[in-house]
Amino acid sequence: MRPPDPDRAAAAQTFYSRWAGVYDRLARRAPGIRRLRRAAVAALDPAPGDTVVDVGCGTGANLPYLRERVGPEGTVVGVDFAPGAVGRARTLVARAGWTNVSVCRAGATRLPLADADAVLATFLVGMLPDPAAAVEEWLVGLAPSRIALLDLARSHRPPGRPLNPLFGVVVAATAPPGTRDHHDDSPARVLDRRVAAAHRTLLDRCSSTDHETRAGGFAYLSAGGR
Repeated sequence: MRPPDPDRAAAAQTFYSRWAGVYDRLARRAPGIRRLRRAAVAALDPAPGDTVVDVGCGTGANLPYLRERVGPEGTVVGVDFAPGAVGRARTLVARAGWTNVSVCRAGATRLPLADADAVLATFLVGMLPDPAAAVEEWLVGLAPSRIALLDLARSHRPPGRPLNPLFGVVVAATAPPGTRDHHDDSPARVLDRRVAAAHRTLLDRCSSTDHETRAGGFAYLSAGGR
C-alpha cells in the first residue's frame, strides 16, 4: 500500500474539519442523498445484532440507517480521520442517546478494530491514495461477511454523460487545496480511477456480488458477501 503523505493528510484533516458543517448539510440534505444512503445500507444488508463499521463516517449521516438495521442489540462503529467531522458525529450519537453506536478518530487504513460482520464506506475511496489496497485491507483485517461501497464518479450512461463537465467542476471545487498539484490529471479523472479500482477489488474478492449505478450513472453502488 502506498504510504500516506503526512503533509497532505494533515491538510485534508484541516480542510474537512473546517468545512464539516457544509459537508454535514450536503451529506443529509443534498437531493436524493437519503435514498442513496438507504440503498447502500440495504445492499450491505446487516442483520440484527451485527457489528458494522462505517469507514469514513464523516459527520455520521449513515449511522441512523445502520443502527436501524442492526437494532439495539447490534453495534455500529463510525471511523473518520477529521476531528471536526468526528465531533459532529459524536454529538449526533449523544443527542440520540444511542449506547450501541460509537465514533472514533482514525485513518481508513488504520482501523482500531479486530473484526466486524459488515463494512460500509460511502463517498470515501476517491479520497484514498491506494483505494484497492484499502479495500483489501478491510477484507483481510476485519474479515467481514458483507461489504458495500457507494461512491460518485463521472457517468458513462447517456442520461448523465452530458453533465460530466459540470460534475468535474464540482469535484475540483470540493477537493482539498493542492489536490491538482499532486496529480497529472484532473480531480474528476483521478476520482474515476480510484472509484473503479476500489469497486473492482470488491467485486473480484467477494464470492457473491451486486453492482449498480444510480443518479443518472453518477452513483456507483457495489456490495459483496464472503
